[in-house]
Amino acid sequence: MRLLKLEKQSPMKIILTGFCCIILLGGLLLSLPAATRSGVSTNFLDAVFTATSATCVTGLIRFDTYTYWSLFGQIIILILIQIGGIGFMTVAISFVAITKRKIGLSQRFVMQESVSSPQIGGIVRMTRLILLGTLLIESIGAILLCLRFCPMFGLWKGIYFSVFHSVSAFCNAGFDLMGIWEPYSSLTSMQNDPYINCIIMALIVIGGIGFFVWSDLLHSKFRFRHLRLHTKIVISSTLALIIGGTLALFLLEQGGEIFQGKTTGEQLLYSAFQSVSPRTAGFNTVDLPSLRETSLLFIICLMLVGGSTGSTAGGMKTTTLAVLLLSIGATFRRKKSIECFGRRVDDDTLRTASCVLMLYLGLTIFSALLISSVESLPILTTLFETASAIATVGLSLGITPELSSLSEIVLTLLMIFGRVGSITILLAFASNRMAPPPSKLPLEKVQIG
Repeated sequence: MRLLKLEKQSPMKIILTGFCCIILLGGLLLSLPAATRSGVSTNFLDAVFTATSATCVTGLIRFDTYTYWSLFGQIIILILIQIGGIGFMTVAISFVAITKRKIGLSQRFVMQESVSSPQIGGIVRMTRLILLGTLLIESIGAILLCLRFCPMFGLWKGIYFSVFHSVSAFCNAGFDLMGIWEPYSSLTSMQNDPYINCIIMALIVIGGIGFFVWSDLLHSKFRFRHLRLHTKIVISSTLALIIGGTLALFLLEQGGEIFQGKTTGEQLLYSAFQSVSPRTAGFNTVDLPSLRETSLLFIICLMLVGGSTGSTAGGMKTTTLAVLLLSIGATFRRKKSIECFGRRVDDDTLRTASCVLMLYLGLTIFSALLISSVESLPILTTLFETASAIATVGLSLGITPELSSLSEIVLTLLMIFGRVGSITILLAFASNRMAPPPSKLPLEKVQIG
């Protein structure tokens, strides 16, 4: 009977319920004494916050991952990151496929909503691609990291560190184990290591462009003119954001504290990493509070944009930003439709993009004002934290461990919305399957601007 009731629920509710169950289970496991190095139970709210951050691949933490959590706790976090990164429905469908059981239409539809697939056909085949692609890329990343970490930490610890950081980077989670040198330091100890920086950045970008972009690139054999419009927009906007973000941060921080005594090459490396990571990985190689306010505000914008639809990243998505900018261009050119790469974008897509933008901005600003009032903190500091939470980034100016329970709950809800809401709740707004009314209301002009 319960299974029958679950079958009748909308895909959005099933996905939301699934994520919440995984978070609660992860919170229960992390609250066990065995999950901490000290052998003392963790406050349940703190454990749920950490489980939420891992499952929603965010990276905001109340405790340093290496110094606070035991090996058992770290492995639980790693499993939650992996499930959250590829989606729990991907994992569930894979188990069903392995057991040779028939996958019904309702399960396929839920899977389609879970990974933001444009069509239900071939969704099981896409699941296999996601799993095999994830395993392959994370394995390559771990092998490459081993070349640096094994000489640094020893064989077994080096392998473990390599796997952990490869999964965390590919899933855009931002959890790290570099607390072995200094708690809450992220990758600042490796800021001058181009090898590590480039591998982590590559994993972040590959994980953030989306599963369907991979499929399209393979199908078209990497020929740009044969790609779908979605893939062209994702690749173009991703490159523009990386290059533009790098140049912007490089110029904004000239004469700043983090660039003092650094070569031009090191400055560009710092800028590139801080341009890639906010969309939406959460690693950092510089001390973020040392950045200028203009740079912090720019990083907030990068965090809110995020990665691409159907990927391991969060945020409003690159396609949302692209559609909004194309709409502005079409308005200036007095065109009735949005056009890009010889194709026309439908009006429903623009309405969805506008809805996504307003929801993200509204929730981010409202939550920042609330936390600023409760904690008596500067609004820019709390805005950085709320943007990081809702965009599932994980970058922090260091205030998360000190926040009260109310602020912790606010950030938890923002993380859930950012990971679950961005692929389900907002999708529900865009996919109204109710029959259109037989008539339309009278038209009347409204003055804008």
